[in-house]
Amino acid sequence: MTGNNNQLECGIWDRTGSCLIPLDLIEQLPCYLRKTIPPDYLDLMGHMNIRWYFDLFARSGRDFFGSHGLNKDYFRKGEFGVFTLKQYIQYFAEVRVGHTVAIHTRLTGRSDKRFHFIQFMINETTRQLSATFEALITHADLNIRRAAPMPDYIAKKFDATLFRDQKREWEAPLCGAMRLQHPH
Repeated sequence: MTGNNNQLECGIWDRTGSCLIPLDLIEQLPCYLRKTIPPDYLDLMGHMNIRWYFDLFARSGRDFFGSHGLNKDYFRKGEFGVFTLKQYIQYFAEVRVGHTVAIHTRLTGRSDKRFHFIQFMINETTRQLSATFEALITHADLNIRRAAPMPDYIAKKFDATLFRDQKREWEAPLCGAMRLQHPH
């Protein structure tokens, strides 16, 4: 996919400077968090500190998990949970005080025990992609502290999301360091 080289319309660029994924396509993904950045999120450089990127991605991830049945009620039972196996953050454009960011999430794969997703932080104030967060998560039996298959009702929700996300007209820009064994 090539397009206009207007930085305010492109989310992901290729090596030649052509637009691979326009922002409007990324914005079609479900948004799990929107936040206006307060002054206490800044660091000495005058932009949002890296710890807040992770915090916002984690909050958005919890809502993404919850939309698939992995919510507080599920975790409070104490039998099953999730563990993060790998994560990767890329930063593209700074976020400053008063800017509003939105985090959109795309599921890229799942197996019986794991799921792989990427989140896109869009600075809605500047109309730029600020960062991406990619993660590989495993469902776990908390009694034995080991990976365990997801219940069918949760797996079916992930399958519906994966089916929708695999039909998108653009490839997710994955880091290449995370792989699912026996994906569905």
